[in-house]
Amino acid sequence: MNFLLATLTSFSVGFLLTPIVISVLRKAKIGDTPGGRKIHKKFTPSMGGIAFMLATYVALAIWGWQYPLPDIRYLLGAIALMFFVGFRDDMVELNPKHKILGQLISVVLVVVVSDIRIKEFHGFLGIEELPLVVSYVFSSFVLLALTNAFNLVDGLDGLAGTIAIISLSLLSAWFYVQGLESYALLSFTLLGGILSFMVFNWHPAKIFMGDTGSLALGFSIGSLILAFMEYNSALPAGALLKIEPSFTMGIVLLIYPLYDMARVFTRRISKGKHPMSADKSHVHHFLLRSGLKHNQVALLLGLIQVVLIGLVLGMGNYSDNIVLPLLSAIVLLMGSRLDKITVKSLKKRIHREPRVLDLRPLKTTQRVKIKVEDQMVNSAKMNLN
Repeated sequence: MNFLLATLTSFSVGFLLTPIVISVLRKAKIGDTPGGRKIHKKFTPSMGGIAFMLATYVALAIWGWQYPLPDIRYLLGAIALMFFVGFRDDMVELNPKHKILGQLISVVLVVVVSDIRIKEFHGFLGIEELPLVVSYVFSSFVLLALTNAFNLVDGLDGLAGTIAIISLSLLSAWFYVQGLESYALLSFTLLGGILSFMVFNWHPAKIFMGDTGSLALGFSIGSLILAFMEYNSALPAGALLKIEPSFTMGIVLLIYPLYDMARVFTRRISKGKHPMSADKSHVHHFLLRSGLKHNQVALLLGLIQVVLIGLVLGMGNYSDNIVLPLLSAIVLLMGSRLDKITVKSLKKRIHREPRVLDLRPLKTTQRVKIKVEDQMVNSAKMNLN
């Protein structure tokens, strides 16, 4: 019951706070202006993370005294630091090196200080327990990848929030069932904050997350996924909700951001561009150009993620050696097929649109009759210049 109340508290605070943040940001003219690679049509405030992260921490402060929050004190500090990295980048763009440095400090707090990391592969690729240094390096890489992959998909109304709600719903329920109260409380309060934000971020969005929100939220979900993988693997065989294969499930919880990042980086590098250069080559950009609306794209990609999560859950009797390659093949096949359908739909849409300076004779059905009213012209007063 307390977890439900904590979720409602976070939602209520976020719901009341977001309009204030929108108003303040509008007056300060802090936000995204249309043009370039921006796909919105009017000025929109872009630091919505302020509202839902404050809502999360307020709810934690109200309800956390009942639970062993000291267990995650370094995690909470790391999330706060990542929030300020994003906040600083939104206010005044950070040098990429400084931005990565701030992210690395947060990652170290989680992986090294909190000891939330991937400790073993359970036989995947023939690897069991990882050496300590390898575990630190690999876990740090995974957490950075999850954080920045999530940050990259925050380019469409409601998309990042939809992905977050799906992942946090599963994580919240799992931590609650396993009795991991501190992680459950953090997951539930984040979920409440994002739900309140989605009221204002659903198309047409009144506010965006900005790096303030997407970095902090992506980092939070990534850290919770690492914790899930660690505690899930430690459960004895046959334990309630012991999810197998554990490593694949951790990946599928953010499968769309990871796939989109890999796809975009590959396309950019193949064209001789820097992998972090901005463009409109993301999957959601392609789907928008094919004629789908913002909310349709968000729901479609969210549904695909739910289906893939269900697929992994349904293959619980198989190991990561089988499920992960199969999942990767399915995702790549779906992505390739989606690209072909999108390009085909885009070509049809372009063909139907009128062409500039098109001099082809109009068909009979396209002709327009123009009525010209009789006008009296006085030739004596006509100006022939």
